[in-house]
Amino acid sequence: MNKALLVGLTLFSLSPLAAMASCDSVKADITQKIVANGLPESNFKLDIVANDQADQAGGQVVGHCDNDTQKIVYTKLSNGGDDTTASPKTGTSQDATAQ
Repeated sequence: MNKALLVGLTLFSLSPLAAMASCDSVKADITQKIVANGLPESNFKLDIVANDQADQAGGQVVGHCDNDTQKIVYTKLSNGGDDTTASPKTGTSQDATAQ
């Protein structure tokens, strides 16, 4: 019984360390989920930025890490991997004016 109690206390004391996942592992998990939903990895990028720079990153915040001191920002790329031309347009063809 003492052994089970010791194992339980050890696991309980280590759980906060597991909660503070590294930014690279969180970014890898998010990448895996996006790819699993059908978007090729060459069509988006994930950037790790400081909290105060998340608004200037130009994308959507999809995660956080380092005890909530950093944000992970998702940006969809327009031509598969060329991150210099991220698509500024949003909407659908229904938004276009009829001729």
